[in-house]
This record gives sequence, structure tokens and C-alpha cells, in this order.
Amino acid sequence: MVKLPLGAIPRKGRVFPKGKGFFPNAGGTDFLVWAPLSREVFLKIVHPLELTVPMERKGRGYFGAFVPGIGAGARYLYLLEGGKERPDPASRFQPGGVHGPSEIVDPGSYKWRDKDWKNIPFQEYIIYELHIGTFTPEGTFAAAIGRLPYLKELGITAVEIMPVAQFPGSRNWGYDGVYPYAAQNSYDGPEGLKRLVDACHAQGLAVILDVVYNHLGPEGNYLADFGPCFTGRYRTPWGDAINYDGPYSDDVRGFFIGNALYWLREFHFDALRLDAVHGIHDESPKHFAEELKEEVLALSAQMGKPLYVFAESDRNDARLIRPFALGGCGIDAHWNDDFHHALHVLLTGERHGYYMDFSTGPEDLLKSFREGFVYTGQYSEYRKKSHGSPSADRPPEQFVVFTQNHDQVGNRLYGDRPSGRLGPEKLKLAAAALFAGPFIPLLFMGEEYGEKAPFMYFVSHSDPALVEAVREGRKKEFSAFRWEGEVPDAQSEGTFKSSKLNPDLRLEPIHSGIFDFYRKLIALRKEIPALRTLTRDGMVVSLQKKVIIVIRSHDRGQVLIALNFSGEQSDAVLPYGKWAPLAGSLDLFEIVENKKNNNILKLAPHEAVLLRKTG
Repeated sequence: MVKLPLGAIPRKGRVFPKGKGFFPNAGGTDFLVWAPLSREVFLKIVHPLELTVPMERKGRGYFGAFVPGIGAGARYLYLLEGGKERPDPASRFQPGGVHGPSEIVDPGSYKWRDKDWKNIPFQEYIIYELHIGTFTPEGTFAAAIGRLPYLKELGITAVEIMPVAQFPGSRNWGYDGVYPYAAQNSYDGPEGLKRLVDACHAQGLAVILDVVYNHLGPEGNYLADFGPCFTGRYRTPWGDAINYDGPYSDDVRGFFIGNALYWLREFHFDALRLDAVHGIHDESPKHFAEELKEEVLALSAQMGKPLYVFAESDRNDARLIRPFALGGCGIDAHWNDDFHHALHVLLTGERHGYYMDFSTGPEDLLKSFREGFVYTGQYSEYRKKSHGSPSADRPPEQFVVFTQNHDQVGNRLYGDRPSGRLGPEKLKLAAAALFAGPFIPLLFMGEEYGEKAPFMYFVSHSDPALVEAVREGRKKEFSAFRWEGEVPDAQSEGTFKSSKLNPDLRLEPIHSGIFDFYRKLIALRKEIPALRTLTRDGMVVSLQKKVIIVIRSHDRGQVLIALNFSGEQSDAVLPYGKWAPLAGSLDLFEIVENKKNNNILKLAPHEAVLLRKTG
């Protein structure tokens, strides 16, 4: 990988204001851009003065320039062959949006307060996924800081922030970003993001950033003007595939891996979540994800703190999370959609789209508890082919599980959450299932109290043709699920506003009960060794009719979680011994003793109970 400081990097020294002239030993800024298809490149300063500077060829298609007297706050563009004026692909800030000039940012201007922060052990992550724009009424990094004490009180240990790389307009999920190095201007920009990460660390919260290395968004995507960053050999559902294995790919890989290191080093993020790795097409001997993880390990050693990399992939390919020594990519953990799908079908009975593959009842969820993936190579009716690979050899801490996330909510026709279809008893049952296994749990913002607001897909593009293409694409996507109804307009500001959280809902009677149950489950997860220790050793999973029994064992005690997925009162035979209640979702259960000490647990419909062995 080519390691070069792309973008505009200020040098320390005095910066002279407009009209004072340039001095050889003054402060200034180094500019470096990769444009291998251009014979010449010019740097155009547009603020605070107007100046055009020819850039020097540096080899392998790189062009550089040093401009004295120019520092943080100055704005600039690159002039490419053919007269194209373009922002910097490695821009640190786009104050005027995706089409405007780039702004120089001083990486040392923010004074960090987290020098004692060393991250938390991977096994202790309890993740809360949030979208900056809808997490608060203001939709900014600063406003999110105000809600961190709430997350701390809930028991969260790690905050996952959906993508913040500069996207068009002011509202977007973030997966249409086109400047991977620039924190979104409408969220508060780079300094605002640093304050948020710093504030998380002050609360004892780790921070994960969702990054997108499988595609760039359509509007403001000028990367192809600089070089062969995309390839026609592959396609993704979102547009042109990034060139990770063709001619010039070393420098393309360097651009994106450098971006990952930039977020971890300069913004003090503790982990990255790689979006849709199945969309990263790479036939190189060393896959992009493997190379990225190697570089993150090197940075981790340099920084003296653990840094983690999570991955999302719909291929159920366990090679992603196998160690290097076993031929894997070494990624720390895998988002496990199979767990979600199995649980969702049990709770809702839905069978459309990919849910058709999860129709065997509780057995699918049992397999996920035991092995991680449900699809480990068997035939998928939805995909019309065999799907997945064996995962039972991977430790359970390598699987992130969830009852909902931005995809599983936002990619529904109306962005409706489970709370829009399920009563509190099923929502609590889902929560108990989430914390029953030895996995890394993830909550999607608002689920902890049964948020009623939808999380719909929204954009704010400026090109009418692109807006129409988004509308048509959404209609086509939902046709596969056979959902009837009018697709909400992603471009509408109302669609965005209706997706904002209403956290005061947690104070209302039904919602407060859900909230209290989540807090109890998280507290038990932290306090009880059998739940806190993420291992399958001593774990037994069984099925009694439609009651799933999960037993977690530790040398300091044993815990049993009973999950009644039946709509009827159900009995479960408890293992030999005495069992005392820890928590119940409905508090309607009863333990009936018998002389053989093989007691009976009587459960109400859709009730979940946690018991501790006392003798």
C-alpha cells in the first residue's frame, strides 16, 4: 500500500494574512493529490485570496505543492486537465457542500482531553447504533453530546455512529457520502465530531464509526475525474464498484485504507464498522479487508490501545473473521443478519423477501445461538442457491446480534419499527433473546423504550433526475417484498423529520416498562459472570415445544434464560436444582416445585424469564 499524506496538510509556523506577502520560512500548507491521468494539475486558492499554483509531479501520478502563508480556513480547488475544477478527493471539510471548494483543517487545533482513554475490552461492547441527523431534534454532533449521559445510564458501553462522510444536502443516511475524509458540514464538521468522540470517552463510552468502502454516492462524486478509481469489471447495487484489484489499484487501496487510519488516529475512534463488505470486489491475493485490518493492527500498536474492525456482509463468509493464520481476513466481528431474521420471523410471522428462508420456527434461532450463522452452506430458497459457510468454529464474541438496525427498519416500505407491529410483551421477549446468547449485542436508537417514530430512507439531492431515479429505485426494491402501498418520498423533508426520535416516550407507562427491562438486562449482563463471559463453553441450548431454553454456565454460577415464543401459556421442565428469579419480562411466571427437584417453569404467552441457580 502506498502511504502518502493526501490532501491539504498545514505546516506549523506563522501564517501571514492577505496583503502581507509570502515568506520562504513561513507557515503554509502542503497539498498532495493523486491524478495519474492528468499531465498537469494546478492548485487554485479561492479564499482568503485568489491564487493559482502549478503542482509538481511526484511520480506514480501524484502532484504536490507547498504554499507558504496559507493555513487553516483557506479554501481551494484543483484544476485538472481539460479545465475541470474539482474539490479535493481527500478534503477534510466541505463547508459549502459536495460541489463547493475544500477547506484546509489544522489537525492539531483541537485539544483532546482523553489522554487516559485506552478503549474497553472487545467483549464488553454493548453497542448503540445512532444516526446523527435523527437522534436529536437539532441533528448535530453537539446535540448528540447532550444525550450521552442518558446512554450511560442505560448501560451502553459503545456508540456506533452511522456514516458522517460528506454527503449531498443536509439529510441522508450517510451511505451516499462522496468525500470519505470530510465530516458532514451540516452536522458541525470535523471539530464538532472530535468534540463528540472526546465527550463519549469522558463518559466511558467507546465510539465506532460506520465507514463505506464499497461505493461512493452519485451526487458530488468526482473521484473518477482524478483517476481510475472505479472499475467496470464488477457492479454493486449502489453504482460503480471501486477499483481494488485492477491497474492503479495500489493507490486506490491506499486512499481508502489511509482513510480508515485517519478516522482512528486523528479522530480517536475506537473501532470501525465496514459497510457491506460483499460489495467490495477484490480478487487480489490479499483482500482489501485483510490489508486494512493489518494496517489497523499496526496503528493499534503505535497508539498503545486496542482498535477493532467490524464488518457487515450478506454472504455469511466466516473467512472474514478467521485469523490470518487460518487464511482469514482477521476482522474482529461480523454483523449477524441471520440472528435478526430468525427472531423476526418468530415474532411477526412475516415470510416475504429474504424472510422466506427462515420458516422452520424456533430451530433457526437455536442454530444461531449454537453456531452464529443459520445459513452455513445449505440451499436458500430466496437466493436460489447454496448460501453461507460453517461458523461454529468461530467464538461467539465475533458475532454482533440485534433485534433491529438501520437496514432492517429503514429498508421496510414505511420504515416501521417492531414497536409499530408488536406489543410490549413481544418487544421484551426480543430483548431477552438479544441478551441471552454470548454475542455482542447492538441496539438501534430508540428500541430500548419502543420508539414509535419510523426510520425511513431519506435524501436531499439537488439533481431532479437523480431524485426521480431514487424514487423509482425504491419502488423496484419493494416489489421483491410484495408490500402494497405508496413508497414514501425519500426527498421529502417531511420523511426525514418524521424519523426523528421522541425520547420522552420512555416516560409513558408502557414504554417505561420496556425501558426498565432493557436496563435490567444490560445490568445483569455486566454483573453476572455467566452472562458477561462470552463463550459457548458451558452453554446448553434446547427446545421444549416453542420455549427456547438457554443455559449459560460459569465457575461462579449458572443462569437460565427461558424464551416462550408461543402465544399460549407454556410449561418448561427446569434442570435439576433450585432456581431463583433474576428478571421477568411480564412477571407472570411461576416455578412449581416437585419432589424430584425437577421443577416446572410456567410461562405466560410470549414471556421471557431469567433464573439463577441457587442450589
